[in-house]
Amino acid sequence: MGKLTIIALRVVIALCLVGSLFVQVVLVPLFWVDLEGEALWGRITLVVIIVLGILTMQVSAICIWQLLSMVRKGSVFSNAAFRYVDVVFGAVATASVLFFILAAVLAPGGTAPGIVGLIGGLGLAVAGVALVVLVLRMLLEQALAREVEAEHLRSELDEVI
Repeated sequence: MGKLTIIALRVVIALCLVGSLFVQVVLVPLFWVDLEGEALWGRITLVVIIVLGILTMQVSAICIWQLLSMVRKGSVFSNAAFRYVDVVFGAVATASVLFFILAAVLAPGGTAPGIVGLIGGLGLAVAGVALVVLVLRMLLEQALAREVEAEHLRSELDEVI
């Protein structure tokens, strides 16, 4: 991966993290105030879902930042990368579940069925992203196995020579 690509991705990740912090610090409290007429359990549920959703994005962003550092150093094909990929998978899968929970919470209320359906569709799309991350993890596993096999063959070849 080129140096410019890594820099561009880091800029995007940094902007997302700054934006998410703004949402957590400024917009979530304003959202809490806007929900003042709603039942307390509904307010708490919606705010908790939103905060946890933002947290899943932040965790994913930090892990991707770490993976980018490993790519830059040339050490991404190591067992240490699996930890970050597994955390990204878990965070994205959790975000998917949060979308489904949000749809379920909004369904019995006065929310339009189309909006509930869109939120459920987003949950399905995010679940698809989690599956893509899982496939990429398996590809990383295969690449690491090939790297180990290639190293073994090199050592055998060195012994022959």
